[in-house]
Amino acid sequence: MKKNLLNFCWVVLALFVFTSCDFSDDEEPQPAGSEYFVSATSVAKVPRSALQVYATAAGFARFVSYIDYDIEVYRFVYNTTYKGSTVQASGLLCIPQNMPSPPALVSAQHGTIFHDSEAPSNFPQGFSGFEILGAVGYVTVIPDFIGYGTTKDIVHPYYDEEHSASAVVDMLKAAKYYLEREQVETNDNLFLIGYSEGGYVTLAAQKEIEADPSHDLDITAVAAGAGGYDIGGMLSTLATVPTYVEPSFLPLILNSYNVTYGWNRPWTDFFQQPYAGRIPGLLDGTKRREEINSQLTTAPAALFNPTFYANLSIPSGEPVLRQAIANNSLLDWKPASPTRLYHGTEDEAVFYQTSVTTYNQFRAAGATNVTLTPIPGGTHRTSIEPMMLDVLPWFESLND
Repeated sequence: MKKNLLNFCWVVLALFVFTSCDFSDDEEPQPAGSEYFVSATSVAKVPRSALQVYATAAGFARFVSYIDYDIEVYRFVYNTTYKGSTVQASGLLCIPQNMPSPPALVSAQHGTIFHDSEAPSNFPQGFSGFEILGAVGYVTVIPDFIGYGTTKDIVHPYYDEEHSASAVVDMLKAAKYYLEREQVETNDNLFLIGYSEGGYVTLAAQKEIEADPSHDLDITAVAAGAGGYDIGGMLSTLATVPTYVEPSFLPLILNSYNVTYGWNRPWTDFFQQPYAGRIPGLLDGTKRREEINSQLTTAPAALFNPTFYANLSIPSGEPVLRQAIANNSLLDWKPASPTRLYHGTEDEAVFYQTSVTTYNQFRAAGATNVTLTPIPGGTHRTSIEPMMLDVLPWFESLND
């Protein structure tokens, strides 16, 4: 018995000694990006014929001729940061099949969504249209953004620069690690593209990548359409127009800032009744944009709290909100990568002037690789197709 006890003690001591030793000098360094990667789950192998049907049904019939490859679609989970804490965010990864040569990597940023099912990782229910880029021949990542997918219980930080950028940058790092681990070859090109909110997120990510070389991401080119980069200009215009056709966007951004920055102001600070009382139920992830719009009003003067509405026209009004808007407007930097801005001249949801102002600021700052392409007569819904028809051959011309 004593011998057995003695042997047991030696085993325990040995385990303690060996598990307590510091082998850090001998450990292999972790591959870049591994700390961001969580999981990739194949959800579908989609033939190009099915993608052609998806594209046509989604209003992208003119892209059918570009669809050359089947794709495998993965629900992708990765680590990112929300308000200083690590959260597991999600998105979609599309890998073209049987490519003759290694493809480029594209990060595609979707427009404003409200219903939980619209998150790209809910493919095919959440079909964003950017999945087509995979079938064109690009490895494509489409982040859900914080507030959707695996993070749907978090209030989406809408038009918040920091969280917009990190959702893209961290997914790219995780995806690059995963692709290398799985021996999926890509070439050295990286393209960013987005429309509407996705246009804003795209420029936020570009700004972050170009400002911090430690991300180890080299951008080949950027295409951003109809984003509200000049948030202050957008809200100032709202104080002057009699109607605004997308009132659902307004509680989304005010709720974003109210929660993200911990103001905790009541809805009645911003909106009149009965709308203030309706909004929490409208933004609970079970309503789509059209339903939310129908429960609000297109008259800003009738939607907003009168005091708040008046303060939108006064430079000193709502100073805390104005500072947050200034901090998140993307006017204070100079893009270095080739960048094309697109915007419909008759955009009724994100005013054309916001892209004009942004472009002029970039040029004044010395940016030489930025262009603005107006889409004559284009509305918010009709301008994405002409944008994409211009972007695809441009990306391809740079993808050598």
